[in-house]
Amino acid sequence: MTLLFDPQPPVLAPTSDGRFFPVRRIFCIGRNYEEHAREMGDKADPEAPFFFTKWAETVVGDGATIAYPQGTSNFHYEAELVVAIHRPGRNIPRERALDHVWGYAAGLDMTRRDLQSEARAKQRPWDAGKNVEQSSPLGLIHPASALGDATKGALTLTVNGVERQRGDLSQMITPVDRLIAFLSGLYRLEAGDLIYTGTPAGVGAVVPGDVIVVAVQGLTSLTITVGQHDQ
Repeated sequence: MTLLFDPQPPVLAPTSDGRFFPVRRIFCIGRNYEEHAREMGDKADPEAPFFFTKWAETVVGDGATIAYPQGTSNFHYEAELVVAIHRPGRNIPRERALDHVWGYAAGLDMTRRDLQSEARAKQRPWDAGKNVEQSSPLGLIHPASALGDATKGALTLTVNGVERQRGDLSQMITPVDRLIAFLSGLYRLEAGDLIYTGTPAGVGAVVPGDVIVVAVQGLTSLTITVGQHDQ
């Protein structure tokens, strides 16, 4: 078999035990904290989780400098807990959902907010606002035992040392186990899938030179620097 070009290598996310987690797909949950839904002008629906997807190659690791992307003048941070799936399954019952979790990490869903808002106003998909190069920074993945059932624990974000976001995992409208059950009812979840579980209130814009730190209680923090505009 002759390939037309060399494929891109897999995205490998480091774990706290020195191994690497091969990233397959990214599912991002929207409107999963009530106050954030309100600040976006939306209503959270506990019966119908909302999600979008991203490419695996949007993942970058702790300590990275990410380029300020083209096409936007309103680049926002969103701090999130990230779930790493290691056991495949379809129609996973909620009571068995956490058996499919390898671990958890701190993460960021970086967003071209102006493009997202424009798409929302026109009732179009959010891809241009969300599925952006380097837009899914991911911290060190810790085994699930670091958080247990991930139903509580502080989630904070600072920009240049100033706190901008503070929430608690207990405030998630749809918790991790139910998210897994929901997504597996639509897709067969596979080893390597990541679930970004939503962000609390306090999202806002950054500019080149800003340093963002995301901390989830019990996990290693994630630090990202915003670089110059993408060329």
